[in-house]
Amino acid sequence: MARDDTPDLFAEAASSPPRAPAVRAAPGAPLAERMRPRTLDEIAGQPHLVAPGAPLRALIGAGTLPSLLLWGPPGTGKTTLARLVAQAAPGRAARFVALSAVTAGVKDVRDVIAEAERARRSGERTVLFLDEIHRFNRAQQDALLPHVESGVITLIGATTENPSFEVVGPLLSRCRVFTLRSLGTNDLLALLQRALADPERGLGGQLAADPEALAAIADAADGDARRALGMLETAAAFVRAAGEAGAAGAPRALTLDVARRAIGERTLLHDRDREEHYNVASAFIKSLRASDPDAALYYLARLLDAGDDPLFAARRLVIFASEDVSNADPAGLPLAVACYQAVDRLGMPEARIPLAQATAYLACAPKSNASYVALSRASDAVAKFGSAPVPLHLRNAVTTFMKREGYGAGYEYAHDAPDAFVATRNLPSAVSGEPFYEPTDYGAERALKERLDALRARRAAGPKAK
Repeated sequence: MARDDTPDLFAEAASSPPRAPAVRAAPGAPLAERMRPRTLDEIAGQPHLVAPGAPLRALIGAGTLPSLLLWGPPGTGKTTLARLVAQAAPGRAARFVALSAVTAGVKDVRDVIAEAERARRSGERTVLFLDEIHRFNRAQQDALLPHVESGVITLIGATTENPSFEVVGPLLSRCRVFTLRSLGTNDLLALLQRALADPERGLGGQLAADPEALAAIADAADGDARRALGMLETAAAFVRAAGEAGAAGAPRALTLDVARRAIGERTLLHDRDREEHYNVASAFIKSLRASDPDAALYYLARLLDAGDDPLFAARRLVIFASEDVSNADPAGLPLAVACYQAVDRLGMPEARIPLAQATAYLACAPKSNASYVALSRASDAVAKFGSAPVPLHLRNAVTTFMKREGYGAGYEYAHDAPDAFVATRNLPSAVSGEPFYEPTDYGAERALKERLDALRARRAAGPKAK
């Protein structure tokens, strides 16, 4: 259905400050749904948005509800916040219509727009909450644009993906973006304790949880309130199944062992082609560049343990060995290439071994990007001077005519020189300026720098210099 006709607080008029909802979650609903915040004050872990004086709360208090994009990791309260914002915003009554971009299409959007236009004629505005808005393609997002712009609907979109990449520019420019943060351990502990104490919505009086058990659940939840409450609910089911009542009717004990069973195998927040993948990959490379093998190995483990392609990490090491280690340690690139070949032949899990070796070596190696920077400087010279003629002495004289034209004239074969060096200038005469390659004083490149400085001095002195 295009419109959510279930009676609840989100279909009420939004002409007063935040208040409790008219209905409650069904008794059989998951714990995370039953514990869903009912007011802005119950939102956990987002004080930068909803604390007194914070931007989003101030916007609501000013009587303004523009179109919004709520961006953040799973389980941080995007859906709840969207509904509470729509409820709390002052002004005339608002309809709250929820769609999921996973299942909805352009027809659903058109139905919502048609209803919104009819509602606007009777003085009622429509708030469209579009969950997972990044799942809409460009055409589907474009279908929203004129109606957001004209005010037929107020759009509140929720996304776990960076809207800079996943929301079309025209729509993004018409929305205020608010970023939600992963919940901290203390936020999650407070939620778990609230669920244990709440007799109406939670597990009030049913369990007595060891602090270590709650800490383990909060840690394993990775900042996700929904995941934390789900694991708590699973742990409660394990305790009930064991049938171990406390003494004299006291609550059953939720121990660390039970919590660990409920947690199971930890699932990492990761993806293989979206932002979190590139966040971890960026941290991997920058830790290598900072000569921090511990951090580099940690982020490598993050990639591998989340199921990322080990060849992706191997390719990054090959690039890094040339871009960031380069001639400061010429052994780095052959090692990285050998690592890539080994990973390609071995596959997982053995591929972890050469990846760890190459990562540790390259992180500890001396660093230089001088050759990479030199190529960029040379490219700048190409752009500046264009197709400057190649000096005649460097051209091959493959025909008699070319010899008569001076091709190859004056060329000296370097290996015939006493120390295999010829002091002629080889750049086109039009190309001038500072040298492109400036070796560093680090590692093996120091010897290159000393030799190159001496050779450049001889070249500057002219062809007769010895």
